[in-house]
Amino acid sequence: MFIIDGHNLLHTVLKAEEASEATSYLKLCRVVGRYLQQIGRPGVMVFDGVGPPDKSSFDEVGNPEVLFAGRGADADTAIEDKIRASTAPKRVTVVSSDRRLRKAARTRKCPSLKSEVFWEDVQKQLSRKRPTPEPAAKRHGLSESETDQWLDAFGLEQ
Repeated sequence: MFIIDGHNLLHTVLKAEEASEATSYLKLCRVVGRYLQQIGRPGVMVFDGVGPPDKSSFDEVGNPEVLFAGRGADADTAIEDKIRASTAPKRVTVVSSDRRLRKAARTRKCPSLKSEVFWEDVQKQLSRKRPTPEPAAKRHGLSESETDQWLDAFGLEQ
């Protein structure tokens, strides 16, 4: 599972790429969601504060789960709580360039990635060409009528 410092990652994305498709909370969550789907891992993205008044569009994202720390709360504390609460910290990867969070991850022996490194990996993974699925006919063979047509076409006996 990835626990991602949302503001930290968004700041990294905005700093690294002027024309990135991930320029808002929601867009960033969707891009990260595509990445998590491709690699087959769950995630949670935590943002500071209360977020936008209407959060219903975040429900469509699914993975990562999107959390806002709440009024007067910060994402760092919420992420530290999640790290402490983990029953399998070695399976949790913390994504943040924040020293405080990287130290909290190290204390529990969680792997951690700086936001820049994580974003580079996201971009590489999403830019890879996905293999085209095999046609069903390849596994099931030709139908009897298709076989007859080919035999007729080549003048072979049936």
